[in-house]
Amino acid sequence: MALKVGIVGLRGIGNLHADCHMKDPLSNLVAVCDVVKDRADKTAAKHGVKAYYSLKDMLDAEPDLDIVDVCTGGYENGSWHYEPAMQAMEAGKNVLVEKPISNQVREAREMVAKAYEKKVYLGCNLNHYFTPPAEKAKEYITSGQIGEQIFCLHKMGFAGGEATYGPQTSTRVKGQHYFHVKAFLTHPFADMRYFCGDITHVQAFIDRPSFRKRSDDVMLSINSIHVKFVNGCVGYLLSQRGDSTFGLGGWWSLEVGGTHGTFCIENCIEKITYWPAPVPANAARPEAMSMGASGGPVVTNSGITDFNQTFPRRIHAYLEDVSNKVPLEQLRASGRDALAALEYTWAAMESYEQGGILVRPNPLPLLRGDPETQLD
Repeated sequence: MALKVGIVGLRGIGNLHADCHMKDPLSNLVAVCDVVKDRADKTAAKHGVKAYYSLKDMLDAEPDLDIVDVCTGGYENGSWHYEPAMQAMEAGKNVLVEKPISNQVREAREMVAKAYEKKVYLGCNLNHYFTPPAEKAKEYITSGQIGEQIFCLHKMGFAGGEATYGPQTSTRVKGQHYFHVKAFLTHPFADMRYFCGDITHVQAFIDRPSFRKRSDDVMLSINSIHVKFVNGCVGYLLSQRGDSTFGLGGWWSLEVGGTHGTFCIENCIEKITYWPAPVPANAARPEAMSMGASGGPVVTNSGITDFNQTFPRRIHAYLEDVSNKVPLEQLRASGRDALAALEYTWAAMESYEQGGILVRPNPLPLLRGDPETQLD
């Protein structure tokens, strides 16, 4: 049976979510909510559902809602997530929230704790790894074709430069030093953790180009971050916001190399390439200036070039998990996963503010499990 869904927040992302829910057989969109009446009415009319102008009214009038999809934004794209998510979870509703889970790590911790207290599914729209290339990458890892992980390199940033720059005018962006850091780093940190595990150490060097400084734009848009994973793998994250243009790999690339091979995903959803490690006959011979040669490469194109196809794939996964009543700690792209990305973001900010010192992120809440659902 399809799950009854209500959406809160109906700007661009909220309407994109609404379109996804209307097309998904596991979803029954019954209500939408926005404090701006015209936005709520327009989306409600488009999809033939009920419009509300406060979350309380929606929860009171729709007691059978299974899921509240929180698509509000706010400062740093996350300051309006906490209140509706907490209100919905307090009412016993499962919640899918846009990223970042919040623009304050203290609030994110409280949200994860509330989900545990109420035994509801708190998911986050970490949509970048719900793709065919990510699925193929996981196959390479689980089949042993990567081996012991050695490095993880992630680049993410809009193509741009000085000629295309324009100062931000939105009050929710202008004057916010950490807008890019908080709004943008959730995805790459979540991606790196998805493939390589928890991060134990963070060191960050953060700045902005001279053309932003001349425009009195305080956004810290260039993020150079070195990390270490619990499995011993080392990683590097380079993020920028239209200050330059990445070459190889496109606007989004993630490369993971190990003792048996290496993969690289390009443009998030479009392509993955795998290089096996050299066999002994092709090993490097430094004395002959031979760097070795591997087989391949093996290139797999997804056939998808539309990044927005990540949204229905991620939303469907959440609907699947809730429908199947998976153990709470097995929810894909959970609130705890989103909290991890925010803890790393906070560690990066602390490192930057302290001149690039090494910072250990705040520990995540331990998984406890539920004896009623975990019988293995």
